[in-house]
Amino acid sequence: MKAILHVIEYDFKNFFRYRWFIAGLIAMNLADLFISAIVFTQMTSIVNYFQFFAPGLAVLGLFASAFMIGREINMEVRREIHHYLLSLPMTRTELAIGRVLAGGLRGMLYMTPLLITNFLVIHFPTLPQLLLILLTLLLLAIGISGVSISIAVSTTSFEKFVTARGVVYYLLFFCSSVFYPLLVIQNALEPKGLGLLVVFAQVNPLTSGADMIRSFLLDPQVYVFSPFMLLNVAIFSGMFASLAIFAYMKILQRH
Repeated sequence: MKAILHVIEYDFKNFFRYRWFIAGLIAMNLADLFISAIVFTQMTSIVNYFQFFAPGLAVLGLFASAFMIGREINMEVRREIHHYLLSLPMTRTELAIGRVLAGGLRGMLYMTPLLITNFLVIHFPTLPQLLLILLTLLLLAIGISGVSISIAVSTTSFEKFVTARGVVYYLLFFCSSVFYPLLVIQNALEPKGLGLLVVFAQVNPLTSGADMIRSFLLDPQVYVFSPFMLLNVAIFSGMFASLAIFAYMKILQRH
């Protein structure tokens, strides 16, 4: 456990090297929230788009920051910096677990101001609801970190990593309820025979994360909490965290 904590500390130090850049991104995210509230409220049937989009923005911030760990690992593998990490007194398993957890925890840290903004502009959840939200988002962040690391160690160049990252970004972002309700997706895609994309949007972990926050902060008759949301995120997290650990250990075993 001590070795895993050292790995997490190492990744957090790298994360804080970009603290002013990160602060700027958070400020930009908050600005996006207010601009979207003004613009899209007049363009959609959603009465208060600000309140609808705020939970989605928190999930977007979580996704983007948790995904950053993959970029760093891809660079380490290409430049063979990971040789230094292999020289440390820890097993490859501890190193792999530490990297996955670090990516998830960094995502939670970045997302915190965005989540607090949700509570301030809508309302605070009860303590059990808050704990359930945090648990779900932590699992989601770990799963996203796993996706990022899996892509990072399976691509041979930074360009391929960026391309794969872009595909994952757009698929998960725009085929989810982050920007618009699932009903809108169904009405837009099902008449065109794109039912598979509708199913993907329903099981998308970003949909589960955003809708869980909405179920506790917005009208519970419109946004209904379901245990499936937590189960869906837990399965996603377990699957991709395990895949990332296995793939990262395989890369380390080559050296």
